[in-house]
Amino acid sequence: MSRDSNYDHHISIFSPQGRLYQMEYAFKAASSASGLTGVSLRGQNSAVVVTQKKVPDRLMDAKSVSHLFAITPKIGCLVTGRIADCKAQVQRARYEAADYQFKYGYSIPVHVLAKRIADIAQVNTQSASMRPLATVCILIGVDDEKGPQVLKVDCAGHYLPFFGTASGAKEQEATNFLEKKVDEMKTYDSDQTVRTAIMCLGSVLGSDFRGSEIEVAMIEGKNGKFTTLT
Repeated sequence: MSRDSNYDHHISIFSPQGRLYQMEYAFKAASSASGLTGVSLRGQNSAVVVTQKKVPDRLMDAKSVSHLFAITPKIGCLVTGRIADCKAQVQRARYEAADYQFKYGYSIPVHVLAKRIADIAQVNTQSASMRPLATVCILIGVDDEKGPQVLKVDCAGHYLPFFGTASGAKEQEATNFLEKKVDEMKTYDSDQTVRTAIMCLGSVLGSDFRGSEIEVAMIEGKNGKFTTLT
């Protein structure tokens, strides 16, 4: 048995190398549990998310299987990882967005919601009686002041804005593809943004890519709403 295996029994115990093993396990579960890959990027006036859609059982209603969720009419998210954890995180995000609207009288900005979700996720890393959610959440929205926004929140409570990002099983390959397009993204109109996101997903999936097994959603313009494309 490895010496370091004694340090993965509780999430609040650091190993001598300064590692939190249970957090590393959570990141692994978040990227591989669903087996899906998701891509998100922002253009000049829009933000897009694209992901695979796999129905695990032919007897299931395909409409009930999705990793894209509307948080508010103007904020949407892609959540990859364990589906039960994904839905729990989405439910909490909707609660926080509704609570903000009730308290302050206007819709929550997408970067404020991302910070709040990250703060809640970080609390789960501090106590041995808690388990971090095995999810990676990508939020999209078009802010009145900042324009299109793509923010990624991981299971450790870390969040950052991106021009383009990916999550899931082939995250690194998708990130490499997007890095080659980063200089052009700021000038993309909504059609180019959607096309580039789908091209990225198709490039990394190869023969596993099927046009009938993807989900696409976007927000266009300051008054636009989170819309799932068909």
